[in-house]
Amino acid sequence: MSAECCNSEIDRRSFLKSSAGALGVAAVSSFPILQTQAAKSAVSSETLVTTLYKSLNQNQRETIVFPFNDPLRKKVVNNWHITKPRVGKDFTADQQEMIRQIFLGIHSEEYAEAVLKQVAEDSEKKGLEDTSIALFGEPGEGKFEFVLTGRHVTRRCDGDSVEGAAFGGPIFYGHQSGPSFNEGPAHPGNIYWYQAKRANELYTMLDGKQRKTALLGQGRKEQATKTVKLTGKNEDLPGIRASELSRDQKRHLRKVVEDVLMPFRQEDVSEAMNMIKKGGIDNLHLAFFKDQDLGNDGVWDVWQIEGPNMVMFFRGEPHVHAYLHIRDTIDA
Repeated sequence: MSAECCNSEIDRRSFLKSSAGALGVAAVSSFPILQTQAAKSAVSSETLVTTLYKSLNQNQRETIVFPFNDPLRKKVVNNWHITKPRVGKDFTADQQEMIRQIFLGIHSEEYAEAVLKQVAEDSEKKGLEDTSIALFGEPGEGKFEFVLTGRHVTRRCDGDSVEGAAFGGPIFYGHQSGPSFNEGPAHPGNIYWYQAKRANELYTMLDGKQRKTALLGQGRKEQATKTVKLTGKNEDLPGIRASELSRDQKRHLRKVVEDVLMPFRQEDVSEAMNMIKKGGIDNLHLAFFKDQDLGNDGVWDVWQIEGPNMVMFFRGEPHVHAYLHIRDTIDA
């Protein structure tokens, strides 16, 4: 096992520091309440979704607004546009800034700007301008959900309208750092690789028998929304069950889960953790997949954590794709 997998905390902090400096200060919008990070904290993303909805003209409403129960709302893909209009082309400057602040607001202050950098890198520097959005329901009047999609990004904001679903449903995040489609085993500059390093630290803590159970062949296939279909099963999931881990190994498993959730705002993280606990920490299964090991270095690029009501699937080959789906109970 490479020693570099034990430096995830240092790598995470140094990347965030450098990426924030590279991005500089965001441009100020004419929209009066959207000018600073402090203002972002004072105005929730949910409030801004309502403001955005009320600002839409008739043509925009016809192309991006859907009934709350439209099946499209539950979809997740690693690279897609949920509607045809693009944020940078089909929305006013103030609407674009609202969308930007909604996106920032559903992420932690520590990670928000770094995630913006990822979206820019994965869209040939176009950033959020190359994403698309959809609104389901009627914000401010009843159940609603805002969905933003693009390459390596599916995010949601629902004001708890989607009952029993963390983050409003399945989300996707990923990153191709640098110009090469194949990042290589070190994944230089990838903002999410720290999560895999943390998971690999746990692998080094397993004994021989545990590793034999945890290390499998090929990871699951990516099949859009089906990738994170929940099973409701407490046992017989891929990998080693948390009930077979020692106390310190379980503590580290929790760190892996916390690292996966770290880019998101605290209220969503707390909700997600409560749901995971409800499904039972001992019912979580941890699996690594050796057949997609970049560089054959024993640092596993593909891994997952799965329980009866949650899936965290991380594929770091040839670059990072990650799916996250957590519910109070399994899908009906």
